[in-house]
Amino acid sequence: MDSIGANTGLAVRMLDDIEKFAGRFPSYRRAHARGRCYAGVFTPNGNAAPFTSAPHLQMEKVPVIVRFSNVSSNPNHSDGLTPPKGMAVQFSLPNDKVTSLVCTTIPVFFARTPEAFGEIMQFLASVRTGLPRIRSAINIIRKYPETRSFLKVIRETRLPASYAMAQYYSIHAFYFINKEGHRQAIKYQWEPDAGISMFTKKESALLLPNYLDEELAKRVINEPIGFKLNIQIGQEDDPVDDPTILWPYSRQKLTIGHLTITDALDSSADQTLFDPTIMPEGIECTEDPILQFRHEAYKISYKRRMDY
Repeated sequence: MDSIGANTGLAVRMLDDIEKFAGRFPSYRRAHARGRCYAGVFTPNGNAAPFTSAPHLQMEKVPVIVRFSNVSSNPNHSDGLTPPKGMAVQFSLPNDKVTSLVCTTIPVFFARTPEAFGEIMQFLASVRTGLPRIRSAINIIRKYPETRSFLKVIRETRLPASYAMAQYYSIHAFYFINKEGHRQAIKYQWEPDAGISMFTKKESALLLPNYLDEELAKRVINEPIGFKLNIQIGQEDDPVDDPTILWPYSRQKLTIGHLTITDALDSSADQTLFDPTIMPEGIECTEDPILQFRHEAYKISYKRRMDY
């Protein structure tokens, strides 16, 4: 079987396992099920131009659709049950094309390969049925020790006071390609204008189930919501194929633009597909197997929610 066929088969099994673990919710995404979309404008400042010829990162303003979401696959889960949150941005490009940047408040992923992802999801699906034992969990961690970094970050993650007051990370590395053909590895970060604010565990216990959507809907009525888009510039020894490893914080950080969110969109905007692998000229996906795998997973998930 070729790699595309293998990825398709694995994506189908993975989505089936997600449904076994979280439940099946027709018309919803298989991850980040509950979210809301907003309209905005991205204004690049030209700092990315020496690194990439991508049209949305030069000097012209670009319309965007932004979706903030709870990462859970269950749309009924309270915001307080899942500390990680998501922010997806779709940029409008010339000739009716788009590209998307998908980020979360967790800077690392829990699996290094699609195969590891699939096995971990199978384990989680069995947890829901009450079948696994402690030994099974230990065996998973031993087989995939990279999950420890993710679990450590999760334990330390607190709930944001607002979607507008959290920092978001691309997890994956990407290649910027400039006009001369030079390739530079980067990672993205969204930095909130309003600053970062998190609730304590005691405060989190008092939160309403849908507090983040409600807070943001009120906030955007009163004032625009803003984020700086930063890139972390990788060095030669920084891994580009492993989303479970953080790059050193000492790496150069460069602000390449600003996002202004102005209006809430109606529910029809939530049908938008935010595929992080559809790249314009000037940006390429890295060799990261999880990133490469996401195209098939997003495509199949999108078809399922449109068919239901």
